[in-house]
Amino acid sequence: MSDVSEHAGQAALSICEALLLAMNDRGLLPEHEIVGVLRNAAGTHENATGTEEEVQEHQSVASLINAIIAGGNSVRRV
Repeated sequence: MSDVSEHAGQAALSICEALLLAMNDRGLLPEHEIVGVLRNAAGTHENATGTEEEVQEHQSVASLINAIIAGGNSVRRV
């Protein structure tokens, strides 16, 4: 992955996490729905097909999303 793509991915992740936190803070989405959004995103990548390299990339993305869920990064848990 090029540096530009990697930086774009990191920026996108940061923006999405900030949006999820803001939606939770404003009461627009409860924690369980935010976790549901993340689980759906992870599932999409877990079930992706393609070349071996593409599947490995998707699995890495799914692992990252699942780590975010486990760590509670996108919701402020009390």
